[in-house]
Amino acid sequence: MTFATTSSWLHQAIARIEADYQRSADTHLIALPLPAFAAAGIDLYLKDESTHPTGSLKHRLARSLFLYALCNGWVREGATVVEASSGSTAVSEAYFARLLGLPFVAVMPRSTSAEKVALIEFYGGRCHFVEHAGEVYDAARAIAQQTGGHYMDQFTYAERATDWRGNNNIAESMFTQMQRERHPVPRWIVVGAGTGGTSATIGRYVRYQKHASQVCVADPAGSVFAAYHRTGDASLTAPGSRIEGIGRPRVEASFIRALVDRMEEVQDVDSIAAMRVLSQLLGRRVGPSTGTNFVAMLRLAHEMRARGEAGSILSLLCDAGERYLPTYHDPDWVQRSMGDCSRAQQQLAQDCCLQAL
Repeated sequence: MTFATTSSWLHQAIARIEADYQRSADTHLIALPLPAFAAAGIDLYLKDESTHPTGSLKHRLARSLFLYALCNGWVREGATVVEASSGSTAVSEAYFARLLGLPFVAVMPRSTSAEKVALIEFYGGRCHFVEHAGEVYDAARAIAQQTGGHYMDQFTYAERATDWRGNNNIAESMFTQMQRERHPVPRWIVVGAGTGGTSATIGRYVRYQKHASQVCVADPAGSVFAAYHRTGDASLTAPGSRIEGIGRPRVEASFIRALVDRMEEVQDVDSIAAMRVLSQLLGRRVGPSTGTNFVAMLRLAHEMRARGEAGSILSLLCDAGERYLPTYHDPDWVQRSMGDCSRAQQQLAQDCCLQAL
């Protein structure tokens, strides 16, 4: 293949991704008025990332990873793209691989929801299963080598693939949408961490723009990130999170500890309880990682109210709950896998001025 042919395909590939971006509107900012906090001058917001074409926050990451790999010369015409993913990133990368006419293989734990597997296959991807989350990295590298393809490696490149200075990233969008609110500069921005790319992008943007906002990462039980944030020991490991899409069993290269001001560790029953309560507040189902975020938002709001501090708290609605109907939104599955969430749910419902579900 000549240089001219390669260059022509590369230019067409980038043009297709950019055209796809232009066809997509920005995601919505949802005000979440909770009387107990609003009366104290504390406003809560969710940026709804479930409205992307592939239905989750990871659509942004996949687009950035593809552009980064293309411009680095790592992805070539006809080459297989491989990713290690628990689901949502793989769904979004399968979408972009199909857009470019490239084969795609997702390496994931066997426990990944059937709905996400179906979505990957809908976009033309193939799923390769491993038994444990810690096995995805080596398996993905091996498949890339066997096929002569490229291992996208979101856990290494997520924090560097997005231009944090601007370029329509999620942080710039957040602050633009907040401009006409009562407290336009959030006191706290709450995110989860799977790769750490979102917290890195937001943390850098906040510092670059000299905002007073702080970044809080909501970390589920079983994840290593909170312990790493406390100690700085990158060799630490953990059992792994049971909240799909966030938390990791090992410290990932894209999780930049210095860009996170605070970690909030969240138990699984609290994440599921918050997912249910927030779903009732919004009138539609959200995913479990959004529940994890919501727990941290409420904790911060309680602290602010106790200190007499007004301001806004902004977080992400990461994906829709329909992907989790047989699992996190199935009471029997939750009881078997996570335990009894009723007490946590009642407390959260009271915080949000709802009747217990």
